[in-house]
Order: sequence, then C-alpha cells, then structure tokens
Amino acid sequence: MTGGPTEITHKRVLTIALPIVLSNATVPILGAVDTGVVGQMGEAAPIGAVGIGAVILATIYWLFGFLRMGTTGLAAQARGAGDWAETGALLMRGLLLAFAAGTLFIIAQAAVFWGAFALAPASAEVESLARDYLEIRIWGAPATIALYAVTGWLIAVERTRGVFLLQVWMNGLNIVLDLWFVLVLGWGVEGVAIATLIAEWTGLVLGLYLCRDAFAGDQWRDWARVFDPARLKRMLQVNGDIMVRSVLLTGSFTTFLFIGSGVGDVNLAANQILLQFVEITAFALDGFAFSAEALVGGAIGAKARQRVRRASIVTAQWGVGGAVLLGIAFAAGGPALIDLMSTSPEVREAGRVFLIWAVAMPVLSVASWMFDGIYIGATWTRDMRWAMLQSVAAYVAALLLLVPAFGNHGLWASLLVLNIARGVTLALRYPRLEAQVGA
Repeated sequence: MTGGPTEITHKRVLTIALPIVLSNATVPILGAVDTGVVGQMGEAAPIGAVGIGAVILATIYWLFGFLRMGTTGLAAQARGAGDWAETGALLMRGLLLAFAAGTLFIIAQAAVFWGAFALAPASAEVESLARDYLEIRIWGAPATIALYAVTGWLIAVERTRGVFLLQVWMNGLNIVLDLWFVLVLGWGVEGVAIATLIAEWTGLVLGLYLCRDAFAGDQWRDWARVFDPARLKRMLQVNGDIMVRSVLLTGSFTTFLFIGSGVGDVNLAANQILLQFVEITAFALDGFAFSAEALVGGAIGAKARQRVRRASIVTAQWGVGGAVLLGIAFAAGGPALIDLMSTSPEVREAGRVFLIWAVAMPVLSVASWMFDGIYIGATWTRDMRWAMLQSVAAYVAALLLLVPAFGNHGLWASLLVLNIARGVTLALRYPRLEAQVGA
C-alpha cells in the first residue's frame, strides 16, 4: 500500500465524495423494497413487524457507529504518517471489537429484545412476527458492526468507490433475495430477515477483500501492536468521545420528534415530510464531510499544517456549494415533493408554510457537517464532545423560549439553532487545532 497523493485538489475531493453520495442514495431504496415486498402479503402486521424490527436493530447497531468515524480518523493519520503497519493493526482492532460486540448481542438477545419491546410495545401479532425477524437478523450483528470499521478504513485510504461497490452489492443482493424469498417462496417476514442476513455476511466478505492491503503483511496479526495499551487507550478515547457526541445529537433529534408530536396532527405530518429534506441534506453533505475526514487526517498524520488548511478550505468550498444547490432545489422543487409525499390538502398547505426551514437548513447548517469531518480527521474528538454539549444547551434554551412563543416555527428554529451552534462552537476551536499541527 502506498501513501497516495499529497496534493489537495478539487478532483481529489470529488473522487472521495461522489461515491459516498451515490452510496447514500441506495439506502432508502432498500427500506422501500422491504416495506413493499411484505406489503404484498395483504396484511398490516408483517409491515409493522419488519418496520419495528429494523428500527430496533438499527438503534442497537448505531451505538457502534463510532467505529466508522474513529477508524477513519486514526487510519487516515497513520497513512499520512507513512505508518502502514498501524493502518492494518487499526482495522484489526476494529474488527475484533465488532465481533466481540456482535457476539455479546447474540448471547444476550433475549434480554435485548425484551427491553426493546418494553420501550416500544406492539400488538401481540406484530411482536410475534417481529421476534421471528429479530431472531434471524441478530446473527448478522458481528458482520454489521464490523462493516463500520471496514467502511471507515476504506474512507481513510480514499477508496470510497469500494464503499459504493459494497453498498450496491449488499442492497442489490438484499432486494433480489427479498423478492425471491417473499414473493416466490412465500417465506414472509422470515424471508426478509434471511435476505438481509445473507447480504450482511456476504457484504463483510466483500469488504474484507476490498481491504486486502491491510492483510498483505503480518501487521494485522502483530498482536503486540494490535493490543498495545497506549494505542488501545487512544482508540477507546476517540471512540468514546464520538459516542457521547452522537448520543447527544440523536437525543436532540428525538426531542424534536417528541415535541413535534404535540403541535397537531397536520403539523406533525408536515414535519415528517420536511425531515426527509433534512435526510437528503445529510446524505449529500456527508460525501464532502467524509472527504474532509480522509484529507485532514492524512495531513495531520504527515504533520503538514498547510495541507490541513488546504484540505479544510477545499472540502468546505464543495460543501458550501452543495448546500446552496440543495437550498435552491428545495425552494424550487419543494412544493412538488410535498405533494408527492402527501395527498392531504391540509398537510400540503402546512408543508408549504414550513418549507422555508428545510430551504434554510442546508445553507445555515453546512458548517456543522464540514467541521465534524475536519475534527474527526484530526481526532479532536474531545473538542467535538464539548462543542456538542454547548450546542445542546443552546438548543434546549431555544426550545424553551421559541416553541411556546412561535409553535412549530419555533420548533424548526430551535433545530436550526442547534446546527448553527455546532458549526460556531467548532469554528471557534479551529485556529487552535491548526496551530498545533507541525509546520
């Protein structure tokens, strides 16, 4: 494995970013097919069972999303420093952690499912079908969590085409098997679960093949290096900070949803539609944020201050450009998208009233995405954690002040305050980050 190019160019940013954007675009297609396939069974319970089962597992697996970000930052720095042995050891550490966590979930599945259904009760029929689904899908836990580390490593070494290939393979295979197992063989909910399980494990095999350079030497089984206490401590510290930050961020969005449930059924429906605009924003801007992770991480590893600045500026330029285009697209096409997602005149009208917030969101929130990428690449995760705490405090204050005064407009304004605060608090710390990099 070579160190790759050192010059930070616009072409290099796009080479990293575009496959991620395309990869993200495949994600909602799979969910729609899963729902559509079980919907052909002509009953409501299977749809609810697959939906609730998928949410339970997504929540569990999300707890280990830090493996993706932590692996990217640390591996990009090791690559930038020319420490190829450490890049392989980092991947092995992530894989070992993933398999340990996945095995633990399999062993403790009864307790995990009991707790999940206690928090999200369902009818007896839906819960029974969901348990059938979960008892199959849980065997994919080691593979799914391991794929976080694999994806993080591929981003770190700027092989995002591999990430795209991985997503296309997994989602494509899953869709084909969904159709076969459910519509042809009549396996129902269990068929959807088996299709996903096969896609997860074959995806991991493909992912490990794409990471084969990490296993080209003996570094991946250099156990003294893999289990080096200082390196393990650093990995756990980085991942722990990211996990706290992610919990706070997810909690903030959950709060938005909970408070939104009290603004009336019509406004709630409009909010759900407009949140799809926010999800599109995340899918698009993630590509440029991931570029920042890889390029800033490599520059940090090389102790090249000017490259850190160049990587931050160039990726941010593309991020801002993408955010502005999204805002224009939402303003121009938003009403049509709202009409496509709802036939209710009241919901359509409410969607248009609050569309301004979806239009403003990418433009005013882009700094939060881009600085997240920069700080993950630099592994300045402790600062990310503190910045998130400050931002959540601003968000809570905004909710207390704006929602009682302005209702649903106040709710959306508070969410915007959260994202603006995330960008500002990280921006204020950036000069210190750059100053601590070698000349």
